[in-house]
Amino acid sequence: QVQLVESGGGLVQPGGSLRLSCAASGFTLDDYYVGWFRQAPGKEREGVSCISSNGDSTYYADSVKGRFTISRDNAKNAVYLLMNSLKPEDTGVYYCATGYRSKYYSATYYCSTEYGMDYWGKGTLVTVSS
Repeated sequence: QVQLVESGGGLVQPGGSLRLSCAASGFTLDDYYVGWFRQAPGKEREGVSCISSNGDSTYYADSVKGRFTISRDNAKNAVYLLMNSLKPEDTGVYYCATGYRSKYYSATYYCSTEYGMDYWGKGTLVTVSS
């Protein structure tokens, strides 16, 4: 059974930082793109950042460029999202996702379309507020 478990969310003041983790079981992340997506209250889910299997290709939404950094540790079967300079508009539930079909296209494509993102975690809540 495939499981993705996100952790690291919480309440942080504007300007603060958080590091989200996504741990996989029942699925080896090595060969696949992995993405971080978020859903803010009252808004549709959006792709925040995606990373290729070897980490050499990444995508960031314009709203997080320069502030967020995605990384992966295939030995630990995990993907991370370091979030700096957090803003209230970063508030939302953050999900990681991947799938067997997320292998051949681009980080931009997977983050923009969610194509191939067949497995999702339950999410971790990030609240940015003073």
